[in-house]
Amino acid sequence: MKISTKGRYALRMLLDLAEHQQCGYIALKDIAERQNISKKYLEQIIPVFNNSDILKTSRGAQGGYRLAKSPDQYTLGEILRLTEGSLAPILCAEQEPAECTRSEDCALRPVWQGLYQTVCAYLDGITLQTLLDQQKEALRQ
Repeated sequence: MKISTKGRYALRMLLDLAEHQQCGYIALKDIAERQNISKKYLEQIIPVFNNSDILKTSRGAQGGYRLAKSPDQYTLGEILRLTEGSLAPILCAEQEPAECTRSEDCALRPVWQGLYQTVCAYLDGITLQTLLDQQKEALRQ
């Protein structure tokens, strides 16, 4: 599994919003400057979150984006599933029942399913708040 630039930048954008949540709505240009990501690229990421409850939007001069919930309510797994589509290393790892004609006799299917479950458990165990806390701790040392 390889996380795309879109997925990495989406995580950075949402982490930036989490870090600056006390500032209200944040303009994309401010996130772009702080994260050294082009504003145009961030504009391409925003539609991924349109049909989810991830962001709140405000239009106008003081407009921008903010998290709809607190940072501890967002897991990296949830965010990456929205941006990447699937975290499965191969298609049959997440299918039940598997559509592959070899699935019943496949010695590797349990390996791929185990990898998929491990990746999901790991990423679903990390929230934006976890990352903020780790960052604060690292700065103290």
